[in-house]
Amino acid sequence: MANVGVLGAGSWGTALSVLLHDNGHEVTIWSIDQKEVEMLNTKREHEAKLPGVKLAKEVVITNELNHAINGKDFLVLAVPSIFTRSTARKMSPFVAEGQMIVDVAKGIEEATLMTLSEQIHQEIPQADVAVLSGPSHAEEVGRKLPTTCVIGAKTKKTAEYLQSMFNSRVFRVYTSPDILGIELGGALKNVIALAAGIADGLGYGDNTKAALITRGIAEIARLGMKMGGKLETFTGLTGIGDLIVTCASVHSRNRKAGYLMGQGKSMQEAMDEVNMVVEGVYSAKAAASLAKKYDVPMPIVEEINRILFEGKDPKKAVDDLMLRESKIENSSLLWEKE
Repeated sequence: MANVGVLGAGSWGTALSVLLHDNGHEVTIWSIDQKEVEMLNTKREHEAKLPGVKLAKEVVITNELNHAINGKDFLVLAVPSIFTRSTARKMSPFVAEGQMIVDVAKGIEEATLMTLSEQIHQEIPQADVAVLSGPSHAEEVGRKLPTTCVIGAKTKKTAEYLQSMFNSRVFRVYTSPDILGIELGGALKNVIALAAGIADGLGYGDNTKAALITRGIAEIARLGMKMGGKLETFTGLTGIGDLIVTCASVHSRNRKAGYLMGQGKSMQEAMDEVNMVVEGVYSAKAAASLAKKYDVPMPIVEEINRILFEGKDPKKAVDDLMLRESKIENSSLLWEKE
C-alpha cells in the first residue's frame, strides 16, 4: 500500500483517486479552489465534472499543497496542461529528492514547445518524473470500465513500481522508456480530435473520420519520430489507441468543441459551451510551430490552426485538404517499376 498525493481535483484527478483508493492506497487530493474542496468534502462527488462517481470517505481532500505532497510515496499531477508549469513551481519547495511525480495531463507549452514532463523537470529538478497516458476517458475510468494505459519513465525500476501501483482488474498498465513519444502522441491527438469533431459537425460520415484518424496518426508519427520518439509508441496505446478514442468518444471535449465549430460556432463559443479545458486548442499552435521547426508536413494541423486562429471556414479547410497535390501514401515504399 502506498501513500499518494493527487494534485488536481477535476474529472481525471478524481477518477484516478477512485482507482488508487480501490487499489488499497491512501489518497489525498489537492485543489487550489477552496470551494471545490468544500464541495468534494461535503458531497464526495464532483457533480459538475464527474457526476455519479463517489469518493470514499477515507480519501482526504485539501487545499494545503504541502499536506498533499509531504511524505507521499508518489504524486499524481492532474491539473490541465496550461497550469502544469505554474503548479509545478508551487509544488517544488515541498517535493523531496527523488520523489516520483506522474503527470497525467496532455499538452505542449506554446511559448517554449516543451512537453509537460520537461516543464515539470525544469521547475522541480529533484523529482523523478514519469507520465501516464492511453485511451482513458475519466468518465469511463471512474465507472470502472476496463481499459489499458502506458507508464513512461526514465528508469525501468520507476516504471515497474508505478505500474504495480496503478494496475487493477479494470486498469491494465504497460511500461515504456519512450516518454517523449508518449507525450507527443497524447498532446497532438487532441488537435486531430478537433478535426474529427469538425467533420462530425459538418455532417460528414465514418469514412471521413477514419481518414482523419489514419492521416492524423501519420502526421503525429512523422513529427514524433523526427523529434526522437519511437514508431512503436505511435502505433500503440498512446498513439493510435488514444487518437481513436479521442476522435470518436462522446466524452471527448476536443471532439465536442470541434463538433460545435463544425456547426458554425466560433472557437470561443465552442470552448464556453464545453465548459472544460479543451487541450487541443492550446496545443494546436505548438504543433504547427514544431512542424515548422522540424520541417515536417502536417496539413491537418495547419488547417486546424487556420480554423481556430484565422477564422477559416471549416468546409473550405476540408476542401483544401482533399484537393492538395496528389501523393504516395508512404514514401518509404518503392515501386518495382516507374
